[in-house]
Amino acid sequence: MLTKLTLTIESDVIHRAKEYARSKHRSVSKLVEDYLKTVSDTENLKSPDLSLKATLTESIAGMFKDDYQGQEYDQLLENAVSEDYQ
Repeated sequence: MLTKLTLTIESDVIHRAKEYARSKHRSVSKLVEDYLKTVSDTENLKSPDLSLKATLTESIAGMFKDDYQGQEYDQLLENAVSEDYQ
C-alpha cells in the first residue's frame, strides 16, 4: 500500500534531485523509497557493528547499482582517483 509522506527539504536539493531522477527515468519518490529501504534493512539493523560496516556512501550505493554495472565501491573509488591523475 502506498502512503503519502511530506518532507521538508531545501529547495536546491529538491531541484537537483528532480533533475537526477528525470535523467534516470525515475521519480524522486522512488529514489527516496529505495534509499529508505536500504537504510532500514532489517538485516543491517540487527548487526551490532552497523556503524563500522555501512557508511552513508555504502548504504546508498545499492540505489545506483545499474549505473555502475555491478562494480564494488572500492573499485569505483580506485577508478575515479586514477582518472583524476591521468
